[in-house]
Amino acid sequence: MMEFNPKKLQDMIAGAQKQAEELKQQMQSTVVEASSGGGTVNVKMNGQKHVLAVQIDPEAVKAGDVEMLQDLVVAAVNEAGRKVDEVMQASVGGMLGGMGLKI
Repeated sequence: MMEFNPKKLQDMIAGAQKQAEELKQQMQSTVVEASSGGGTVNVKMNGQKHVLAVQIDPEAVKAGDVEMLQDLVVAAVNEAGRKVDEVMQASVGGMLGGMGLKI
């Protein structure tokens, strides 16, 4: 039977808090880019999924197809979100693996 060790529990909690802070900092500093329409629309997004920038090729605006342009913006934002998910999944997986946990 295992004996309860309060010091070990405190160490585990402190380690988890440190990991959470590191992840938060990484989310703030991570920036991904995604595009759609062959580069017609480009989106930059951080790890917190805040859109930092949207660039639209002026030629797409001149074409006057607003629905297509809206679809391209949505596609680029969604792709950036997927990229953030991938980066964060790899980071969290690495952190949990270091703690002996698997996701």
